[in-house]
Parts: sequence; structure tokens; C-alpha cells
Amino acid sequence: MPGIYLGAILFSLIGMMLIDGKYSLALRVAPLRTTMAVLGGTVFFLAWDLVGIATGVFVKGESPLFVGVMLAPHLPLEELFFLLFLSYLAVVMFAVFERRAAARTRRTDAPAVERRSA
Repeated sequence: MPGIYLGAILFSLIGMMLIDGKYSLALRVAPLRTTMAVLGGTVFFLAWDLVGIATGVFVKGESPLFVGVMLAPHLPLEELFFLLFLSYLAVVMFAVFERRAAARTRRTDAPAVERRSA
């Protein structure tokens, strides 16, 4: 069934955007920085793919799940959306771990401050 793979990627991308929006992790906090990081990562990995394709390391397998639109030889449309999702996921996960580290630091510093003032 053509389009299932692209649909799964878009479903995951939308889910990631909803999580990001609900917890204000990346896009709502710094929209320009998030957009630039996601686009930069996507372009980097797209260039990586193109080098891999040119050297014969990456080839497109046949699958009935692909839409069938090719951006270049061995580069299906789904790959562009996958790289976009991958880059956005990396930015969101970085924000999650950054927030957790800040919360952990606040928790460990709080008792020390209370002991000094007592």
C-alpha cells in the first residue's frame, strides 16, 4: 500500500510537534533557533545521503510502502521527511535532557542553600 511509510513519518512528526508544543520544549521557546537547527540538520544529513548515494554506499530498496516520488536517483521523497523528523527529534530530545539536567541541579542545590541559612 503506497504511502504508508510517509504516513508513519508524518504521523510521528506531528506527534513530536504536539509533545514539543505541550511542554514548550523547543519551537515555542526559540522558534528561529529551532527552525535553523532542524533545517541545518536536515541539509547536513541530506548531503550525507547524497555522498553515500554517489559512492554507492546507499541504494534505494524496492518497497510497496514508498509513494514512488524520487528526488534524485536512490533518494525517495520519504527520506527528506525522515531526515526532517530525525533532526527535529534531536532538537526536542536535547531540550528534554537540558531541562532535566537543570531540574536536577536545582534539586541538589536547594538543600545546600537551606542548610546554610539555618
